[in-house]
Amino acid sequence: MTELAISQMQLADVDKVWQMEKQANRFPWTKGNFEDCLKGGYRSFLYSVADEMIGYSVVQSVLDEVHLLNICVKPTSQGNGFGRQILNHVIGLALEQSASIVVLEVRASNFRAQQLYLSTGFNEMSVRRGYYPAEQGREDGVLMGLELGMLSQLGQNLL
Repeated sequence: MTELAISQMQLADVDKVWQMEKQANRFPWTKGNFEDCLKGGYRSFLYSVADEMIGYSVVQSVLDEVHLLNICVKPTSQGNGFGRQILNHVIGLALEQSASIVVLEVRASNFRAQQLYLSTGFNEMSVRRGYYPAEQGREDGVLMGLELGMLSQLGQNLL
């Protein structure tokens, strides 16, 4: 499997990140969302192969929780295991800071992403009714979590 190069996202990267966001999502974040996250100190990363950006993530830490706010793989690079590598990087960050849980929301219709999360050990915690905008009104969001306490107690590492 091709290994990803990881770098910190900077404000100067927002234009290219936003272009990828628009390609990958029907209801993309705005440029301002990314800028606000960077200005707010959220951990934001770029993932590249051979100097080509193929994905990014935005993570917020709140007490002992890590919230995966945005994870994206460029549409033409999907299906090659990069999403799993990015997710494992986020889990590694959470373990490094001794977080107890990683949480995220995913569209109820995004079965492919849900399968990735489930196969990595995430569980469905609840459903947030009308959480996401949709073509016809709103779509539910599935709140998922990965409890990290058991991993560290067992001395296991998903990465």
